Amino acid sequence: MRNLILPAALTAAVILSGCTGMSDTGRRTTTGAGVGAASGALIGSFSGDAGKGALIGAGVGAVGGYLYDQNQKGQGN
Repeated sequence: MRNLILPAALTAAVILSGCTGMSDTGRRTTTGAGVGAASGALIGSFSGDAGKGALIGAGVGAVGGYLYDQNQKGQGN
């Protein structure tokens, strides 16, 4: 578990620093995917398959980020 914390933190930092020139939709979707991948890897590590958890988490996070973006646009944000 400790072996996953540093790589996940570094990945999140790289993803978030690359979001400066993106649209709101791209930034929210990418951030959702990054958070989902990190969460999925953490949860998946408990069952012994962190890679599969990261892939599933990234997909779910990307969809969640996109839906959040559409909700914000609907509210005028």
